[in-house]
Parts: sequence; structure tokens; C-alpha cells
Amino acid sequence: MSAIELRRTPLFAACVELGAKMTGFGGWEMPVQFAGLMEEHRTVRSGVGCFDISHMGKLELQGPWQTALGQLVPSDLSPLQPGQGKYTVLLNEQGGIVDDLIVYSEGADRATVIINAATTAKDLAWLAAHLDPAVTVMDRSPEQILIAVQGPTAAATLQPWITADLGQLKFYRSIRTHLGTDAVFMARTGYTGEDGFEIMLDLEAGQRLWQRLIAAGVAPCGLGSRDTLRLEAAMALYGQDITEETTPFEGSLDWLVHLDRKGDFLGRAALEAQQAAGIPRRLVGLSLPDRHIARHDYPVLHQGEPVGIVTSGTFSPTLNRPIALAYVPTALAEVGQALEVQIRNKFITAEVVNRPFYRRPKP
Repeated sequence: MSAIELRRTPLFAACVELGAKMTGFGGWEMPVQFAGLMEEHRTVRSGVGCFDISHMGKLELQGPWQTALGQLVPSDLSPLQPGQGKYTVLLNEQGGIVDDLIVYSEGADRATVIINAATTAKDLAWLAAHLDPAVTVMDRSPEQILIAVQGPTAAATLQPWITADLGQLKFYRSIRTHLGTDAVFMARTGYTGEDGFEIMLDLEAGQRLWQRLIAAGVAPCGLGSRDTLRLEAAMALYGQDITEETTPFEGSLDWLVHLDRKGDFLGRAALEAQQAAGIPRRLVGLSLPDRHIARHDYPVLHQGEPVGIVTSGTFSPTLNRPIALAYVPTALAEVGQALEVQIRNKFITAEVVNRPFYRRPKP
């Protein structure tokens, strides 16, 4: 796909003006870096940075959404109260992951759902085919800007501009409030492993917020640092770490599957069968020595025999060592297991380690 065919977010021009290096991602032309990946990564770990994530799909559900959407995900959505959010996955009949998403309850008859940019059209078609027609799905993506403000000083940066008390907003909680005179939807969440917020606004208000953040000295950050940050936090990337060919059990997302707490849902029978037969493979974290970076699709071996595949890998700026996610047989998924990764014509020792690789310090 050429650059001229790529879609652009409403903040594209503002990012270019700041000197962003652009790249294609999921059908969009997006900033990969501004000042540099390492600098942006460390800024988010130590201070605050902002990301244009307006390419993400932004849906509004109206109607009895908890029951209807609950039939398409393995997680129990019934406990969600207004203002509470949950990360979960859409499943197909084979138990494979159609997409991962965050759903925010805004009452019994309304929810906001954030989905992946590259799968927005697919997800809308999936919901149209499988969601109870009593629920109306509205795609708010073109009319909304979404900005992630991430880092340990994110709340302190935003609080002077926000009507609500951010100190009362817990993780995976959302509010509708005002930033000056602009109405905003805010959720305390993110894709970096740090404290932070994702803020959704209309187009003009979003432009104003972006400029306000930059004027306040908040560092603009691109997809490069977003990827290294999320990988340190062991957050899955849809299309690489989890796909329609992987189940939540295989993707080490067992905590999303509530077989004992809810009734039937699409893919339940397949998950029950896999659980009974034994999970054949698991997504694990790997640590590698020196600067040997395991990239997507590199083979994983055990005693010289291929046993798995790397799904994501990078050099961790925080830990100062290479890390990766990979699928390996369940029998080889225990922490401490020695494996090898083939990097070009070399076989590099790797060790299965605990995930996440990085966990932010408690306040």
C-alpha cells in the first residue's frame, strides 16, 4: 500500500509540523517517532508523553449491551457498573480471537468500546452478523480524536485543566467531564504499562488539547516507543501476539475466560474442549543475552528442534536487554526453561521469564 492510499488522523498535520517521522500502520500513516524512540520511551517511563491514537476504532453501543456483547466474549460483563471498564476479546466459534477491545459501561443502555484500527471494518461486520439486533452499534471513529497521555506525571499534568478530580478515577474507570468548555470522555488506562489516560473528544476540541499538551511541554511520542513500552508491559499486539488462530488460553489470557461465572457464549464449547484436552501451547516471555534481538517470526528451538515462534521482540530500554514474546509448547512454558532463538544463522540462548517484563512502581 503506497503512502497516498494510507488514511490520516485529524492530528496528522500537527504531527508532521512537530517533525514526526511517518510510517504505514494498519492502513494509516502514523508517526513512528518524533525526538527518537529511546528518548520518547524513557520520557514516558519517567515523566509524561502524548500519543495520537485517533486511528483506533471508537464505537458506541445503545441498548441492552451487557447481555448482547456478553454472548460474544468469554468475560462476564454483568458486574460492570457505569464508569467501569473491562479489557476482553471477541471470539469466533473455534475460540479464536477476532479482536481485543476495551468496553466501558455508561449505563444499562450505553457503552463505549475501543477496538483496533486495522480491524475496525472487520469488527463492525462481525458485530452486525452476531450481535443481538436489539443493540445499535454506531461507529464514532471519524468524528472523534483519541489522545493517550501516559506516564507517572500524567495526572498532575492534566488535573489543572480537568473539572473532575482525577485522584478519584481508578484504573480501568472512565468519566465524562470537561476540559475547559470542551466535553471529554476520559479513561484511566493505556498501552504503556504506566499510569495514564486515554481522552476522546470531538475534532476541534481534540486539536485544542493536542496543542495545549505540546505547549505545556508534554513530549509527543510515536508508534516506535508505544511498541517498546507495551512489550515491556507484556501487552499483546493483535495480529502478531494474538490472532483468530489463537485462543485466550494459548495467548495466556486465561483471566479473561469466566467459564464458571457466565452462561453460553460464542466459542465456549471450543474453549471447554481445549481446556479438557490440555492447552497445546502458551505465549511466554523470553529474555535474551547481550543485544541479540528476537524479531517477529523467528524460530524458537529446544535441544536443536523447532518448537515455536517469536511473535514480538525488541531491546528493552528500561531493562537494558532484549525481550520477546513467543509461542512454545505448554510443557516448555515454565519460568526458567532454557530455549534457543534462531537469529539469522545463529542460535541464541533464551530463557522463559515472568511477565510482565516491567511493572511500574507503586505510588
